[in-house]
Parts: sequence; structure tokens; C-alpha cells
Amino acid sequence: MSNPRRNELLALDPFEDAFRRMLGPWRGEAGEGTPQIKVDLSETDAAYTLKAEIPGVRKEDIDVRIDGNQVSVSAEVKQESEEKKDGRVLRSERRYGYASRTLWLDKPVDDAKAQARYTNGVLELTMPKKAEPSSKRLAIE
Repeated sequence: MSNPRRNELLALDPFEDAFRRMLGPWRGEAGEGTPQIKVDLSETDAAYTLKAEIPGVRKEDIDVRIDGNQVSVSAEVKQESEEKKDGRVLRSERRYGYASRTLWLDKPVDDAKAQARYTNGVLELTMPKKAEPSSKRLAIE
């Protein structure tokens, strides 16, 4: 007799199954067609560079916010397609979705000098680091 796998055991309990479905989005199980933002973050001494894949989204539907060392990227997908033949609608599909990513960086970003570029489904943010406040000890004469 074979032993059931852990997933099969959880599926036997209706309460546990409902609980797993409720936690689904937190475990990264996005629905079909829901946009997902995948990011690459790199750092130099002077700046951070973030590349985010957001395919199928218009640049007008992307929102980037910088607050100190917190960077948030969100996007909304609104796609509609309609197939007509002889003036009749044979098929109509709509796809809507929302995705967001927030990252906390080690150093604050100079938001006045930050730049964003969106090309071929990839958002590239160049975020210079804020200059460290300098302090100088004065010699007393």
C-alpha cells in the first residue's frame, strides 16, 4: 500500500483545504493572467539599479514611489480583446490584474535624481544614493 503524500492528506480535510486556498496568494500562487513583477536589484557605491519585468502593461499604468530607502513598484493590467465576424461578436475576453513589489534598501535614495525608463516590458530604475551627511570636527584655536 502506498503512503499518500502530504498534499493529498491536506486535501482530505475540507477546513485545511479552504485554509490553503485562502493563503494561496501569499504563497505566490497568482491566478492565470495576473501580472507578476520579477525584479533584479544591483548596487554600486553611487546608486541602485532595479530592473523589473512587467510585460503587457502600458507605462501609464505603472506607479513608482520612492520614500527614503523604500521603493514601491505597482502596475495595473487592463487588456480587452474582441473577435468579430460579419459584425457579430464571437468572442470577447477581458483581463484585469494588479501587482505590486516593495523593496527596502540599505541606504536612502535621492528621489530628485532618480530616473525611470520602460522599454519592451522592462522597467529600469536608476536610483542614486543620498549623500551621507558629513560632519567635521573643528579644531579649537
